Amino acid sequence: MSLGHACVDVYQGAVAALVPYFVAERAYSYAAASGVVLAASLLSSLVQPLFGVLTDRWAMPWLLPLSALTAGVGVALSGVTGSYALTLAVVAVSGVGVAAYHPEAARVARALAQGRHTGMGWFSFGGNAGFALAPLLVFAVVATGGLRASPVLVLPALAGAALCAAAVRSAGSVAGGSGACAAAGADDWGSFLRLSGAVVCRSVVFVGLSTFVALYVRERTGGGEAAGTAALFVLYAGGAVGTLAGGRLAGRYGRMPVVRRSYAVTVLAVAGLVLVPGPPVYLFVALTSAGLYVPFSLHITLGQDFLPRRVGTASGVTLGLTVSVGGLAAPALGALADATSLRSALLPLVALPALGRLLLCGLREPAPPAAADAVGADPRDAAAR
Repeated sequence: MSLGHACVDVYQGAVAALVPYFVAERAYSYAAASGVVLAASLLSSLVQPLFGVLTDRWAMPWLLPLSALTAGVGVALSGVTGSYALTLAVVAVSGVGVAAYHPEAARVARALAQGRHTGMGWFSFGGNAGFALAPLLVFAVVATGGLRASPVLVLPALAGAALCAAAVRSAGSVAGGSGACAAAGADDWGSFLRLSGAVVCRSVVFVGLSTFVALYVRERTGGGEAAGTAALFVLYAGGAVGTLAGGRLAGRYGRMPVVRRSYAVTVLAVAGLVLVPGPPVYLFVALTSAGLYVPFSLHITLGQDFLPRRVGTASGVTLGLTVSVGGLAAPALGALADATSLRSALLPLVALPALGRLLLCGLREPAPPAAADAVGADPRDAAAR
């Protein structure tokens, strides 16, 4: 499941990694380029909760390989389309594939992990590793062959579909029932909505930086395509490390303290990224990545525990909708960058993790799911919940 997740989330990272090439080869403005990111996010944001509701009602493991293929085909076609409108359309199709994948994949992963937080951490690690590999994959394909080589980018989707199909077959009855990990208890919608608001703040920062950090670092350091690709890789690669670190830190200190401190660190890191000139910008990119990603898997398990009767819905929102909705802000940042500068456009991102931290104030740790205890979850994971 973790490897399949990596193959799917390559395509979330690939859209942002393609932006500098759209600007260079097609002379897109910042606003037009960010519109491509919006296309990948908008339809995905709208349909992802629907897929979450559906997976709460029925198990749909067949969605996993199908959605992996859909995500890959859309991105693969984005470089060979003949118009801006067609580019937006195929990228939007890719976004639907990503949206269809995450709620069902999170449900299956939770069932296979038997409620253990560490299991969900490894599942999230796979997705973040896919994000990290996306700029390297795009650079290897597009920097050498141009946008016309983009059909090669379908290869991870083929591997992901095969991995997902194998995982579904091996899971058998463990992941087959829609209520395999359903927990008793009341849904806490108030806490869930506050958590979701914080994740939206995190998402806007992440998507904004994903869209423009490569161009910004090239501008600030005077480097070329490799300098921008390196910055985007650092932003994404920190996610793979940060996700695993988040699980360990939560096991020691509890989820809510770790999440709150991560948002506080992100405020300072984004400020340094935007304001400190020269090569040290890479250090602040790395710190920003840590602040954004340490709470990543914790958002998912917190959301699932706040809504124990609607695990699919919670997964669709925390793992999908609130992440994808960050793309809605990308065109506004692009328009501001066209009117002023990239630095001016990125400055507002400093305030958003501070707002997210305020939303988390007073939020209590939810009760651990009863189903996890029933199937023998590791008691060391109790603190992480």
